[in-house]
Amino acid sequence: MDQQHPTTTHEFTMQFTSTPRGARLARRLVSHRLDDWGHPYTSTPNETATLIASELTANAVRHGHVPGRDFQLRLLLVTARLRIEVTDTRTERHPTADTARTPLPTEESGRGLYLVSEIADRFGWIPRVGAPGKTVWAELDLPVPPR
Repeated sequence: MDQQHPTTTHEFTMQFTSTPRGARLARRLVSHRLDDWGHPYTSTPNETATLIASELTANAVRHGHVPGRDFQLRLLLVTARLRIEVTDTRTERHPTADTARTPLPTEESGRGLYLVSEIADRFGWIPRVGAPGKTVWAELDLPVPPR
């Protein structure tokens, strides 16, 4: 008889204003959610996921902003895999292979997606379904928290 491993699923979805304040609130809520889901604030999984969410939400505000439109953050934790998704309404601007390249030391910006690509286990983007825009996502393989 096969024993099935229990699957733990947690999900959090929320819309935020496409402003630096909205990005800051989203980042804080990621940290709170992960703490609630068994990954304490000062743990490596919490800090890594919070950093990824910070970069993705900052990009949604800076590069994906459409006046009057919000961005959406979605966290999905299934057993030990966390998926962080940030959806914005800008269709014509999306990450390219060049976006996550190693930045030159003299460049003043452009390190966000490079950082995400280096610390996430998986990273990419997909067109938004049913509306204009895109979803940029990153996944982390996390340790299963103790019960």
